[in-house]
Amino acid sequence: MADQDAQTPVGIEPPALSVLRWTEPPEGPAVVLLDQTRLPAEEVELVCADVPTLVRAIRTLAVRGAPLLGIAGGYGVALAAARGEDVAQAAELLEQARPTAVNLGYGARRVARAYQEAAGSGSGPEAAAVALAEARALHREDAEASGRMAQYGLELLAELLPGGGGHRLLTHCNTGALVSGGAGTAFAVALRAHRKGSLRHLWVDETRPLLQGARLTAYEAGRNGMPYSLLTDSAAGSLFAAGEVDAVIIGADRIAADGSVANKVGSYPLAVLAKYHHVPFVVVAPTTTVDLETVDGTSIVVEQRSATEVTEFTSKPGARGGGEGGGTVVAPPGTKAYNPAFDITPPELVTAIVTEEGVISPVTGVGLAELCARSSQVTIS
Repeated sequence: MADQDAQTPVGIEPPALSVLRWTEPPEGPAVVLLDQTRLPAEEVELVCADVPTLVRAIRTLAVRGAPLLGIAGGYGVALAAARGEDVAQAAELLEQARPTAVNLGYGARRVARAYQEAAGSGSGPEAAAVALAEARALHREDAEASGRMAQYGLELLAELLPGGGGHRLLTHCNTGALVSGGAGTAFAVALRAHRKGSLRHLWVDETRPLLQGARLTAYEAGRNGMPYSLLTDSAAGSLFAAGEVDAVIIGADRIAADGSVANKVGSYPLAVLAKYHHVPFVVVAPTTTVDLETVDGTSIVVEQRSATEVTEFTSKPGARGGGEGGGTVVAPPGTKAYNPAFDITPPELVTAIVTEEGVISPVTGVGLAELCARSSQVTIS
């Protein structure tokens, strides 16, 4: 298969997405986000000049994805420090914005800890500068981790799928540059395969109810010239039955100490399908997503989102429309809805977990603990 340069017009890679950045205009510091609720129709930035605005952006999914939420949490604490606000309170508000995503709390706590240590021996402005430097370090480390995960993941696929001919990968939700300081997690592996000529096709689950696959993964795949097709979540079974999937590759929002994986709802059914059809099911996530204090999958707090995301049809929270949640009403008035943001995949259904520190396979609590012990990114709070 040809390399990406032969497939992309004029052989030029698209410019890197500016997903999250720190700015200090005359009116004061702010965290600037690419508003993901507006994609793919518009590329619009959202300026968060205070912590409550950033918390709102997190809750409405304007910024999302476990690694990027960690970065956002870190910059949010730095923002509070720069504004002379209560840093500990800001860290708590940020951590509670989305409880399942462990990276968010990790980033907020890490920067808050750096600030408190600096505040003990220096002035407020000096401590604020330390907080910002720590947030930027977290951002840089995540970008570096993304590159290492992509390489480890590509090497793993070559082992799991020998024989050449290109990989047909199925992914769920969005795990690319929109969720990371770098190229992403699972999507970064598929992108690296594409650039090396070993990606035959990328199957993209639409990811109900907010269509992160349709809106965001398809956007990134098209932007990078990757061969891809979009499918409804309910069509995945027929795709497996037809023998069209070589491997499933997803991200994670939290990985418990036993290797249980919390990811966007709809991931667990894919794991069951993969097991039945003898297809590898691979999770790609940085070690910051590992929560060694959460014993197992049953201990993971799963975020429950608004019923209107199910009873109304909308691609984003707050869309303009006739329903209470802003979308088009598709269910009778008074209909109750079950709308967990995530589901839990037990370790026995996971073929491998790919991190920036290496690959765990088979997935066991002992193996996960040993891998995390090698990483400076995992701390016990």
